[in-house]
Amino acid sequence: MTDGIARGALGFALLSSAMLAVPAFAEDKDPPGDIVVTGHPDPEGLLPDQHAPKAQSAISADFITKQAPTLNAFQLIGLLPGANVSSSDPYGLSTSSSLTLRGLGQDEIGVLLEGAPQNDIGYYYAYPAQFADAENLKQITLAQGAVDLDSPTVGGAGGLLSLTLDDPKASPQALVNLSLGSYAARRAFVRVDTGTIGRTGLKAFVSYSNIRADNWRGAGFDTRQHVDAKLLNEWGNGNRASLAVSFNDANSSTYPSPTLADWKAEGRGFNYDRKYSAGNTNYWRLHRAPFRNVYLAAPLHLALSDRLTLDTTSYLQFGYGNSPYGTALSTTGNFLGTEGLGPVALPGAVDGAATVLGNYTGDQFRGGTVAKLTLAAGAHRITAGLWFDYGKDRVLQTYGAVRADGRPVDPWGYQETAIRTADGRLLAYEDQRTLTVTKGFFLADSITLTPRLTIDVGFKGVDLLRNGRNYLPGPQSAVRRDSFAALPRAAVHYQLDDRQQLFANVTTNFRGPNEFTLYNSYYGGELSTQGTNALKNEYSVSQELGYRYIGPSLSASVTAFHYHFRNRQLGTLVDVGGAQVNSTLNAGSQTSYGVDGEIDYRPAAGVSLYVSGEYLRARLDNDLPVGADFLPTRGKHAVSSPTFQAGLGGTYDDGRFFGSSALKYVARQYATFVNDESIPGYATLDLSVGVHLAEWLDGKRTDLRLNAINVTNPRVLSGVAAVTPNARDTIGRRGSLIAGAAPAYYVGSGAALIATLSRVF
Repeated sequence: MTDGIARGALGFALLSSAMLAVPAFAEDKDPPGDIVVTGHPDPEGLLPDQHAPKAQSAISADFITKQAPTLNAFQLIGLLPGANVSSSDPYGLSTSSSLTLRGLGQDEIGVLLEGAPQNDIGYYYAYPAQFADAENLKQITLAQGAVDLDSPTVGGAGGLLSLTLDDPKASPQALVNLSLGSYAARRAFVRVDTGTIGRTGLKAFVSYSNIRADNWRGAGFDTRQHVDAKLLNEWGNGNRASLAVSFNDANSSTYPSPTLADWKAEGRGFNYDRKYSAGNTNYWRLHRAPFRNVYLAAPLHLALSDRLTLDTTSYLQFGYGNSPYGTALSTTGNFLGTEGLGPVALPGAVDGAATVLGNYTGDQFRGGTVAKLTLAAGAHRITAGLWFDYGKDRVLQTYGAVRADGRPVDPWGYQETAIRTADGRLLAYEDQRTLTVTKGFFLADSITLTPRLTIDVGFKGVDLLRNGRNYLPGPQSAVRRDSFAALPRAAVHYQLDDRQQLFANVTTNFRGPNEFTLYNSYYGGELSTQGTNALKNEYSVSQELGYRYIGPSLSASVTAFHYHFRNRQLGTLVDVGGAQVNSTLNAGSQTSYGVDGEIDYRPAAGVSLYVSGEYLRARLDNDLPVGADFLPTRGKHAVSSPTFQAGLGGTYDDGRFFGSSALKYVARQYATFVNDESIPGYATLDLSVGVHLAEWLDGKRTDLRLNAINVTNPRVLSGVAAVTPNARDTIGRRGSLIAGAAPAYYVGSGAALIATLSRVF
């Protein structure tokens, strides 16, 4: 949450999953402590049965628990149709990563954990390194297009990623995972389940994990410690109430993103410096991002009568973090907003200059609740609900002292240690507070016209209010933006027979500009960027038409989709006083269409084959206004929108040994609106082998596996970190010269091996 304030024809995809012969720890049913391995049921693969009237894929605990335990949620779903993951490190610990779905960025993708939103309310990004540990996830569901009407998310045109925690076990038990891997990686995970507590009906689990790994390129290392816990009570008629808590404390590396020229000149050598020398602002210790977050979610389901149910999810989030950078300051010539300052005392200054830590800190709180009543009345299933969300975001860009050896005095960037002016004020490049209040209501009716045909109609209204204050001296003080969006939708689901389904839907979505666009920025005492509340909301209309087949050994799904955007908003990074800050570019109108598909084939017990693919055509409909001219962008490819993604993979498990392979291909991605710079397509390969040791030991679940990540170690750029309108100087439609700016890219991660010993007690 907080670390991201500063930081968003032919090809076939190849994919696979590794399954264990014994029940997974996170399954619905409790695994016994002692087992006898007698065989392996047909694996579920990566295509669990779906019945929603929209494109949707899922991975279950059977797949999740067999992957490298360090992988975050984005990496785990990266091989599903439409998902394009740019990961900067093999273990998923760095904040430098990206997810797009059907060419739509992660600030367009809603993320829920136990029904509670995980996106940053100010910038819409979600940060998977902060999510629950993989061992505690029961299922991850990815809706590539239509977002559920009752989802407490703003935006979501790109889809919805829903994470469900495993329920506590009915019997006491413990799970221990120990891992060692490349780059001196070491990880320990311990989970304890209480079982049912006396006669209360309550049951709970709590887990703790700790990992440390060196950077795979350049100097530095990542640390992360994490706690997940869940308390659950269930009683008659399907009633259940739970409380989930997820705490994350990490200090993560921010790998630098090269331009194409940097990449050609230095390749993977484009890194922060390993050693410090006086005046060096590129020293690696000045570019590490510490952050702490707490997420709480309290879902409740009550059967009020045979026909009426109540569902609520209340949630809280707390977070603080710093996304620092090295910079240099002078003791004179400084400004606070537009106000000139006298001499400033800088620790360690030599000849009137000092190397300092530029702090970009965020202190955030978010809380809210979504509640709905559902009434079954004959052929109708009527849902009505309300959503309220309150968020506070305190953003400061201050400066801190650096020791003689290059270590920052306070890497967290707390105000108490920040450098101050002669009269005691914070020396700040940015100083603002934003309150965001979201209010929504929704009404829907699911009408069963025949036993095979269901029609859904619904409407959602959302009001998004931002009230903010810019504390820097200058022409701007209070800021405010209030907007309302009306979001109708409809869907049809038809069951052709026991195995075949047809579905279609029409969905609307909106997204307001992020909070950064409201505020003035100043440089050298002058206004450099004019804040505005006049930017229009992005609004989109999307359609899907799909077919599913669910068979005993073969399951398949294919979906055709179409999007039209007005005021298409693209997340990018801009330099604000040295900090890389998430911002928004308005790309005008955009039209996208394509096809997603996936097949899961299980020819025999213990064997699973999976194929997925996507064709995407995404084009800009307008020329882009730049000053008094227009860039020639009409008909150009949308950025970060590969035309093809595809793949194939397979698994084997005979009850004693298991293995898997997974190959992912992503086609060319453009990085500018005029398509004058792009990165070529690339492929990655993951392999795994494992052995079930229970039969050879004491009958208790004991598994040893080796995961090989990115085996072929391709030296590639994996995604676009910062898009620009044009990379080269370009003549506009009206004849003026429009200066180019170089995009920046994510460097694809290197290869890694990690071995894990797992034991249930």
